Amino acid sequence: MNVYAADHAAASRWYAELLGIEPYFERPGYHEFRIGDHGQELGIIDRRYAPEGEPDAPGGAVVHWHVDDLTGAVDRLLALGATLRQPITERGAGFVTASVVDPFGNVLGVMTNPHYLEMLARDRA
Repeated sequence: MNVYAADHAAASRWYAELLGIEPYFERPGYHEFRIGDHGQELGIIDRRYAPEGEPDAPGGAVVHWHVDDLTGAVDRLLALGATLRQPITERGAGFVTASVVDPFGNVLGVMTNPHYLEMLARDRA
């Protein structure tokens, strides 16, 4: 997943604080974190490198990350300056989602995902 920020340095610091890690890869205008159980990519890109026509307002598809403590994750995001986009919402079958807008205008989704936990348990077995 990649997100854009007009203030690239501030965005990189914000995500480092949120995640509790520093980027493992840095180039001017691009910082990359590896996060989660499978080391997924989270790239922070200077907005000046966004493709032509890339919207600069929150919207579009929402990528959801599984978190073990959904309420705690939402609370932490809000405490760090994100704004609530969609409150914690039960979706059925154990799936629960929420989304926020980071201080740089990107939508972030967090969720409780029982399917992910099943897959993770299978991978660890």
